[in-house]
Amino acid sequence: MPYWNQMGTMGWAGGLGMLVLMLFLLTALIVVALVLRRRWQPATPDRTARQILDERFARGEIDHEDYERRRDALTGA
Repeated sequence: MPYWNQMGTMGWAGGLGMLVLMLFLLTALIVVALVLRRRWQPATPDRTARQILDERFARGEIDHEDYERRRDALTGA
């Protein structure tokens, strides 16, 4: 025999529990998506100006005098 004075087997707390569960799952899904998105982004090389200057000198793009002048400008000497 049904109980007409109750709102289902869990009462009003069942609906509230489902709402909390759905919000938790939605939040977890967003967090997972953000973590995966960050992991898949290509890493940007963090090269300093001095490293770039050294590479240009090593490739022969600038001569020794130009290298020393620019190096001194970078170091503030």
